[in-house]
Amino acid sequence: MDRRQSLKWLSGFPAFILPIAAPGPTWAGENAAGKLQKTKAEWAALLPQPAYRVLFEEDTERAGSSPLNQEKGDGTFVCAACHLPLFDSSTKYESGTGWPSFWQALPEAVATRTDFKLIYPRTEYHCVRCGGHQGHVFNDGPKPTGKRYCNNGVALRFVPRAEKLPALRT
Repeated sequence: MDRRQSLKWLSGFPAFILPIAAPGPTWAGENAAGKLQKTKAEWAALLPQPAYRVLFEEDTERAGSSPLNQEKGDGTFVCAACHLPLFDSSTKYESGTGWPSFWQALPEAVATRTDFKLIYPRTEYHCVRCGGHQGHVFNDGPKPTGKRYCNNGVALRFVPRAEKLPALRT
């Protein structure tokens, strides 16, 4: 089968099937300076089990279970694993989904890729520094971005503005 025949054959497949056969996606910022490298065993020793499962096994916490859903204070939401600031509280809003939601991440804080775990494509996002899974981003959020970063609460830590941000984990 030549290249033209292969492309014609592949064009008959639904778009969501093709990426499954392709090599795995790479993260935006994958080679960025300052990326934290730890083994899964090291992360498991540092984090509570629910946070570890969400951050490094890409689990999802039960909707409505996070106290951060009700957090309305002024401050910063940082990655629960490496402490990188991810969201400012001014971008948090009530989405009605049962998970903390934000309409914008801090600049260069998250990396995205497409996942097909539910067959149809979704955009997941991770902390750009440690790779910890945070949640999924959707295009049904409020203005000005129209984005909804739907975050697992156990993957975040809230730091009130009056408190010093925690040092980045090494």
